[in-house]
Amino acid sequence: MRFFCIFAIEMAYKKYTNEAVALLSRLISTPSISRDEQAAADLLQQQIKEWGLPCKRVGNNLVVAERLSKRKPTLLLNAHIDTVKPVATWTRDPYTPTIEDGKLYGLGANDCGGGLVSLLQAFRILREEKDIPYNIIYVASCEEEISGQNGFSLVLPTLPSIDVAIVGEPTGMQPAIAEKGLMVIDGVAHGKSGHAARNEGVNAIYEVLDDLRWLRDYRFRKVSPLLGETKATVTMIHAGTQHNVIPDKLEFVIDVRTNEYYQNEYLFAFLQKHMKSELKARSFRLHSSSIPESHPLIKQCKKMRMKPFGSPTLSDQALMPFPSLKLGPGESSRSHSADEFIGIDEIHHAINTYVRLIISQAKTQD
Repeated sequence: MRFFCIFAIEMAYKKYTNEAVALLSRLISTPSISRDEQAAADLLQQQIKEWGLPCKRVGNNLVVAERLSKRKPTLLLNAHIDTVKPVATWTRDPYTPTIEDGKLYGLGANDCGGGLVSLLQAFRILREEKDIPYNIIYVASCEEEISGQNGFSLVLPTLPSIDVAIVGEPTGMQPAIAEKGLMVIDGVAHGKSGHAARNEGVNAIYEVLDDLRWLRDYRFRKVSPLLGETKATVTMIHAGTQHNVIPDKLEFVIDVRTNEYYQNEYLFAFLQKHMKSELKARSFRLHSSSIPESHPLIKQCKKMRMKPFGSPTLSDQALMPFPSLKLGPGESSRSHSADEFIGIDEIHHAINTYVRLIISQAKTQD
């Protein structure tokens, strides 16, 4: 009897996996570069409705939720619809889904189509289960790749109170319990123009040298065991109009990656204090995020022999004012690369793991 029960469960998961792969294939065929996700959102919304799930649309973000119990905390399942532009080194058509050797190739398959469809299937399975410890909400968000204002930031105010979130970014189905934040700063060094052949003017390039040396050599004191150092890196620089004119202005960009010990506002003020160049932050909103290892979801991850780690890459977690972790099929190293793929077995494993993680937690709490 037990054999037939296990066989029936395995066949059900195989069905959900096949449906997930079919949906992801259709999404790959529908270009969804950031700020151009409408067609993909239309497709996903139609499929969600065909599966009999309630779906609310906020811009090109989709929210799937049923009646919430006031007695339970609420768990958000989130992944993004949008992709980056395909790089020039693709050897395949990035918009033609192809299955070879158990791998589904196509733009967005790994980042993060695998997580997008796996979380949706987990939602479908979990809604049929009794006595799970959470209300569950599924959100497919847009503009994640550019941290756009019309993505998760737009949908967040429409959501009920969220207690914890699982973000389906590719992590090899290991829990990323901390994530670095991002702050981009535009810098300007000022000089005075003059003829290069004469001893006149103030060279803006020379004026910025002390700032650049200080940025290169400074080490922020608080080092995270999960995320390592906070780093500020000059990534772009521009000055001058022609060879014989002393440049009176130099513009540069600083990429700041913060660990959980530093807020962006504090770091910006600190850089202003130590640099003479004019600085302007594009945004302060992309903070480092983390979840305590003592959280019940992380405890359950460990019981399931998963290994928590810190992630250097940014996601919509940075916009979430509640505890969150990244947990998704695929590998971060495949993201934004040519010939991107997701393993079909990775999708199957992800669906199974998401469901077991939540159901097992309920049994543990009982």
